[in-house]
Amino acid sequence: MRLLFIRFSSIGDIVFTTPAIRAAKQQLPNVEIHFLTKPSMKLVTEANPYIDKFHYLDKDLSKTIAALKEANFDYVIDLHKNFRTHKIERALGVPALTYNKLSWRKLLLTKLHLNFMPHRHISDRCLDTLAPLGVVDDGMGLDYFVPSNIKLSQEALPVSHRTGYIALVIGASFATKKLPIEKLQALCLLLKYPIVLVGGKEDALEGEEVAKVDPVKIFNGCGKFSLHESALLVQQSKTVISHDTGFLYIACAFHKKTVAIWGATSPALQVEPYYPTSKLKSNGVQNKRPFEMYYNAIVPNLSCQPCSNYGSKQCPQGHFFCMRLQNTYTIASIANGYYEEA
Repeated sequence: MRLLFIRFSSIGDIVFTTPAIRAAKQQLPNVEIHFLTKPSMKLVTEANPYIDKFHYLDKDLSKTIAALKEANFDYVIDLHKNFRTHKIERALGVPALTYNKLSWRKLLLTKLHLNFMPHRHISDRCLDTLAPLGVVDDGMGLDYFVPSNIKLSQEALPVSHRTGYIALVIGASFATKKLPIEKLQALCLLLKYPIVLVGGKEDALEGEEVAKVDPVKIFNGCGKFSLHESALLVQQSKTVISHDTGFLYIACAFHKKTVAIWGATSPALQVEPYYPTSKLKSNGVQNKRPFEMYYNAIVPNLSCQPCSNYGSKQCPQGHFFCMRLQNTYTIASIANGYYEEA
């Protein structure tokens, strides 16, 4: 059997698909897994051992379709669900299994604040897509693989950070998913342990501003490391504090305890941290996710939150209470505790 999985972006959303890919590879006899994504997402999947062949979306969709037709797939597993994926499915002419995107329910939640979302994480819904093939959740959580040739030398970090640090992910795809600089500075002052700021080149200047409050305790790693190297920074940390962004879910894949900071988006969108299944029983029911692995930092009783599926450039209400009112004392207390437990 040959399966084509489709997920074009983003880092976090691709990481969310990994339980489905792994389960399919391990549970379907003689299956061949192909994966179609954007070229910009190549690094996110390139080391995944459960994927047999990669395909990358061409600007000319007809070229992509022509290349895919040569593979003679048995099924398309559409984990993105948009106009382009529908066109690909029609062109290939094979059965397609499509995950439930819940677009209307998300719209009702973010625009009218009517919550009809099922309590079903996006990773679980990706797995549900494969139910007709007999694939089930193996309970092993998310995956992220760093190529074996990528290393993070000890000298990459200051001596003061080499025995342990908190990874603080300061970036995000949109401004309304990020703490303001002054809140990040206040948070860092409350953290008791060395801090490594994680982010891309676009976060480097903000990282410099944050690090100024304590340049000995805070190392600004933003823009200094590749995606995989930054993932290793997360993996080697004692614990992780992060906005709703890809590194939050990479941290989950490495089974790091996390503090997730929510602004424009929300756990109500069913995208909160996701871990291997707990072995504990609750009311006689197994397969409970271990909530002791993470803390959702969210301002309570905000009628306007969440306001977006993905975030936006500025607060629609103008007040930005979802981040300006975040309790940095609580966030720091939880993160300090996670560090000490590690």
